[in-house]
Amino acid sequence: MLEALLGDDVESSGRYLPEIIYGANDGIVTTFAVVAGVAGAALSPGIVIVLGFANLFADGFSMGMSNYLSERSEEDYHDAVGDGHVRSDGKTPVQTAATTFVAFIVAGWAPLFPYVFRVEPLFPISIAVTGVAFFVVGASRSFVTDRSWVTNGGEMFVVGMTAAAVAYAVGSFLAGVA
Repeated sequence: MLEALLGDDVESSGRYLPEIIYGANDGIVTTFAVVAGVAGAALSPGIVIVLGFANLFADGFSMGMSNYLSERSEEDYHDAVGDGHVRSDGKTPVQTAATTFVAFIVAGWAPLFPYVFRVEPLFPISIAVTGVAFFVVGASRSFVTDRSWVTNGGEMFVVGMTAAAVAYAVGSFLAGVA
């Protein structure tokens, strides 16, 4: 499916880079936020699976549809002002929405891996898998950019793991409330 969306050459594959990175990063961050929040609050691992998958599909759908509505709004705006603006990249709102959704789901399930397959210790393995997922998604940007895979991977790793640390801190702080 992604080949059909992305095409064969670097130029055409890079045109979906914003949707892929945005969807993948948000999928990893928000799913790990659920995992970290539940772990920080010392709740049952079963809750991680239920809340994690609920988040994965609901937020993934929301991201895709938000992307669609954003792209449609831009098209509608240009139609309303009559400036004749036509996208030069050939992307449609449906394609950008689908790309965002698929990237969100594919990357976003990574933090759930140890919980689904019961790989102990659950939360430390989830942290490791999440860090690897951030790095791999970031490093993959080097296929369509001139930046080093180490730089790209490191950048996304730092940003993503910082967001993950915030989620864990909030869960730990609110543990007494639950």
